[in-house]
This record gives sequence, structure tokens and C-alpha cells, in this order.
Amino acid sequence: MDDAKLWFFYGAMGSSKTANALMVRFNYMERGMKAALLKPRKENRDGKHVVKSRIGLLAECEYVEDFLESVEEGNVPDCDAIIIDEAQFLSREQIDALSDLVDIYNIPVLCYGLRTDFQGNSFPGSARLLELADELVEISTVCWCGRKARFNARVCNGNVVREGEQVQLGGNESYESLCRKHFKEGKLHP
Repeated sequence: MDDAKLWFFYGAMGSSKTANALMVRFNYMERGMKAALLKPRKENRDGKHVVKSRIGLLAECEYVEDFLESVEEGNVPDCDAIIIDEAQFLSREQIDALSDLVDIYNIPVLCYGLRTDFQGNSFPGSARLLELADELVEISTVCWCGRKARFNARVCNGNVVREGEQVQLGGNESYESLCRKHFKEGKLHP
């Protein structure tokens, strides 16, 4: 039976996407199954070949680019699931290749990432996942006001930044999750 799906778990920064990905991987391992843990090469905040959550969970990983190159060379993935952190940084072509793993090899692919950047625009990987995923799941967090936070405000010297490159790696020192109202107003926690 073909029941594998392409999943996109998305949320603003601080919504525990990475922690969730690591817990899902642990659940597969606990049941004697193999889950490949991947991240894009450009995500290097915590070092090479490491996925680490803000609460301290961590695990070794492979790069998506190397994994997909191995598949292109004819190697069948030896895993029961594929879990990808920071999927927003993937290209449309990489998302297409991941959807092929679901469709051809019947391997579930679980992608975790941001839906939008600091300007409220889609990342290419996220946009393609929103187009192709079988299942879309929002992982929510809250704004400082208590409303649902859906946006990632880039912060510099206590002010919201509205211009710059789409990708600037950072954590709590560089970004704050805000509701739509406070994102539009550029209003940070008082």
C-alpha cells in the first residue's frame, strides 16, 4: 500500500519545529526504524552535520544536498523516513526530488521550516512545499502580546529591520516572532 506522504510542518521561529523533528526521529529509532535526519548545507549555526534545538536537543545529520546526490547516482535510500530541518532553505528542485522519494520509494518525508522570511515573503523551498505537500501542519507559538505569532521580525539594535538579504542566519538575538498586527507595526516586546 502506498501511504507515504510529503509533510510540511511550518511555524514562526521559536515554535519548536526542530525539537519536534528530533522527537519524531527518536520515535522512529525507538521502534527500531531508521529515519534519515537532514539539513541544508547553508544551515551552519550549530556546526556541520548537527541539528540542534533551542532547548538543547541535538543529533547528527547529513546534508540534503549529499543525500539527494546519492539518490541521483542510483542509490536507493536505506531508511523508513526522511526528516528535514530548515526546509525553507531548499530549492524548488530539491523539494521536487524529495516528493519523488515519497512517490517512487514510498518513504515518508517530513519537512520542518519557516513559511515566510523577515519581510513576510515565502522562501522558495517553503513555497514549493505549500504547493506539493500532502499534509500541511502549523506548529504555533505566541507573540509577546499572547496572540498567535506567524511572522519572523528581524531585529537589530532593538528595532525591526525591513530590508536586507532574505537569508541571514540567527536566533533570538536576531529575530522575534510576532503576530500579524505587531509585525505590521514593527512593535517589539515593550
